[in-house]
Amino acid sequence: MKPVLQACLHSVRLGRTPVLHDIEVSLHAGRWIAVVGPNGAGKSTLLRALAGLLPVTGEVTLLERPLSAWPAAERARTLAWLGQAEVGGEDLRAQDVVMLGRLPYQAWLAAPDATDHAAVEAAMRQTQCWAWRGRRMGALSGGERQRVLLARALAVGAPLLLMDEPLAHLDPPHQADWLDTVQGLCAQGVTVVSVLHELNMALQADELIVMADGRVRHHGAAGSSESQRALCAVFDHRVRLVQVEGHWVALPVSGADAGS
Repeated sequence: MKPVLQACLHSVRLGRTPVLHDIEVSLHAGRWIAVVGPNGAGKSTLLRALAGLLPVTGEVTLLERPLSAWPAAERARTLAWLGQAEVGGEDLRAQDVVMLGRLPYQAWLAAPDATDHAAVEAAMRQTQCWAWRGRRMGALSGGERQRVLLARALAVGAPLLLMDEPLAHLDPPHQADWLDTVQGLCAQGVTVVSVLHELNMALQADELIVMADGRVRHHGAAGSSESQRALCAVFDHRVRLVQVEGHWVALPVSGADAGS
């Protein structure tokens, strides 16, 4: 099976500081890939590089075409992005923010058509934010804003969705709803890549990309023993994995216990 997204990156810098080193990843359709690792591992930088938001030494290919060769609108229809802690648009209505996800389909200065409106409503209902579609973003809580931003990404209808810490500010019930949404998208053939700090959610993904010190330490099935060993190792064995009702769960380990 040919990859949807592939990267061979020699290095990625933020300013003059090298952050990523010798990255090779290959992602396939219909898979949910969770990117995990300790703070400062380079997870968000990797996701931004995959989205074409950072200059890289190397190449990222989308559907076997160099990402840099894609026209902007076509790429935006193919790769949807949800960034970390996005701000701005405080005076915009929630529905207008979600409609921004439909811009790649619209001619310059053209008004949204019925298809755009239907896509926005479907996305907002899916993330349970349709009820406050007329409210200003500045009047929403952190969790409500996050659900609107997720709806904006879903409204694109792209076959590839990259999300950086999408569970920020979401309470447990809405985290569970997010999980259902992601699994439903993958069942339809969409590829989802998400940076997650919530290890218990990440362990339910199809694949893990385990990072530390700006490198991919392991990429494999989330349930494999190799992935689990790599996960524990990058956290200095300060987490322990156990099975609860058929799901792997990460439990914290004290420093004294980790060193014993």
